[in-house]
Amino acid sequence: MNLALFDLDGTLIPKDSDHAFGEFVIGLGWADEHEFRRRNDGFYEDYLAGRLDIDAYVDFATSPWRQRPAAALDEARRHFVDRVVRPMLHESALALVRRHIEAGDLVAVVTATNDFVTRPIAALFGVSELIATDLERDAEGRITGRIAGTPSFREGKVERVNAWLGARGRALSEFESSYFYSDSTNDLPLLERVSRPVATNPGAGLEHIAQERGWPVLRLFT
Repeated sequence: MNLALFDLDGTLIPKDSDHAFGEFVIGLGWADEHEFRRRNDGFYEDYLAGRLDIDAYVDFATSPWRQRPAAALDEARRHFVDRVVRPMLHESALALVRRHIEAGDLVAVVTATNDFVTRPIAALFGVSELIATDLERDAEGRITGRIAGTPSFREGKVERVNAWLGARGRALSEFESSYFYSDSTNDLPLLERVSRPVATNPGAGLEHIAQERGWPVLRLFT
């Protein structure tokens, strides 16, 4: 059995699902269009530049919707997946994940985006194992705006993957081949740990590093 890990945003889908959900929330009338968009865009620029304060971002991004009734949240997420995410899916990305699943590999989506947004997206790819930034919930199950445990972001992805494998009695070094597909330099810590890093739809920074290190470059969509 090999290990196949996939980043999500920019890797398996062409847009950032966290940022896109923020735009969707604006469309629902749950957030001020101009101020929320300005800040949402600013946080996304920070992410691309490698300087995102993920705790501040999670607090901001969840603020318009985290206190809404669970039924309203579930309905909003369902519409987001159907109207925004499904049209983003590319057969090339679906086929890549499917090949690893059919080969019997251990497959997981490893994303910095929160679990509320990304769990149904991972399911669209047929992946049940999701390592995401987990949102803290209170005793009544309501999202607090804080992160539970270690965010699945930068070095945190390595920690979370190791913990996930450890719970299965496995270690990264035990796999004959371990793949990680990512588009972002934010994922260098995990890309450097696997035996087969793949720069997938990479930004300019990661593409340059991949060329220097002889990593394969994969383009699933333009």
